[in-house]
Amino acid sequence: MTLESRTVAETEYSDWVRALNTGFLRPPTVTEDEVKGRLAHTDPARVQGVFDEGRCVATFRSFAQELTVVGGAKVPTDAVTNVTVSPTHRRRGLLSRMMATDLAAAKERGDVAATLIAAEYPIYGRYGFGPAAWTTSWEIDVPRAGLDPRWSGPDAADGGRIELVDGADVRKFGPELHERLRAVRHGAVTRGEQWWQTFTGQQPHGKDSWTEPFHALHRSAGGDIEGLVTYRADDRWGDAKQPLNRATVRDLIAVTPAAERALWHFVCSIDWVTTVSSGERAPDDLLPLLLPDPRAARTVTHADFLWLRVLDVVRALEARTYAVPGTLVLEVHDPAGLSGGRFRLDASTDGASCVPTSESADLALDVRELGVLYLGDESALRLAALSRLDELKPGAVALADSVFRAGRRAWCPDVF
Repeated sequence: MTLESRTVAETEYSDWVRALNTGFLRPPTVTEDEVKGRLAHTDPARVQGVFDEGRCVATFRSFAQELTVVGGAKVPTDAVTNVTVSPTHRRRGLLSRMMATDLAAAKERGDVAATLIAAEYPIYGRYGFGPAAWTTSWEIDVPRAGLDPRWSGPDAADGGRIELVDGADVRKFGPELHERLRAVRHGAVTRGEQWWQTFTGQQPHGKDSWTEPFHALHRSAGGDIEGLVTYRADDRWGDAKQPLNRATVRDLIAVTPAAERALWHFVCSIDWVTTVSSGERAPDDLLPLLLPDPRAARTVTHADFLWLRVLDVVRALEARTYAVPGTLVLEVHDPAGLSGGRFRLDASTDGASCVPTSESADLALDVRELGVLYLGDESALRLAALSRLDELKPGAVALADSVFRAGRRAWCPDVF
């Protein structure tokens, strides 16, 4: 049979969505609203499919994104999403075809890296991606947390206040608040206008039915907006007429510790709520320690999240800052031929210089492991112990560990 891999025409988009639903084990039916909703936030030139006798059997899409790196700089990235292969066409190299096309185009555009959220761990390492940021979610037993049940607002010392708002307020204040967070939190990615439209129910997306959530802002004593939380709640009661309601946090942005503390205490103080699901947070999130009894926050998920593939070693390494000064010569292996070579990195706390070099290498590593190290979330010492990088000069691994690590763990708040 002949399998054709190519960009999807708009007239084929309905069939592409059907294949997407099939791959993600959703009902393989497509509505006009679903197609219209997806097309509204899609660049048709970056939608790929594989066709077998005119029927779409594999899907792939990418879009423009910015990623915040250590030190606060933002680099252009190629965000990969909607990757599926129908169960009838697995193990035929279809994903490899589409990935090669997309990464070559991203390299040509000048993207520094490619990113994705991996549904399955083993798939993407062979394309040069490595897990660069992890996620943790907690379930909070509110009665056990030890919070004062009389709490009705931010601490007096803070002087701020919490106010309930609607989706229009979120669209008004959320983008600027997220940009303030993204300026200081490496691992965070772009949220365009379309993201806020979808998040607040103004733009349909796929087949998901819309349920209006609750939104609350935190204002400082001076009236500045410093935090925003969005949550949903269910309606459950026990046999003895005791409330057993759960509040599920969909998003929580805070640009000050006071706002973060106030918003979590607010969610945990809502009448009838006995359990709070935190949503996906940074592994070093302050949340458990904001509770008088941190054991009330039980870890329910801890897993890899944002995967990163370096496409331009020089620009990637020069974009970020480093914990300590140091010089390393890195031999980067890239089987795909996109970003390999030998590079001299002169790192400092203010920035870095990175140039191709013929000097003897201190460390040798695959481009996948460079992605793992890039956001400062992993230890070079651990990677060496796992035989995932080679020390060619004594002391180079310890130096790399000190140079690349960051004070806080990388965090990407967004699924894409």
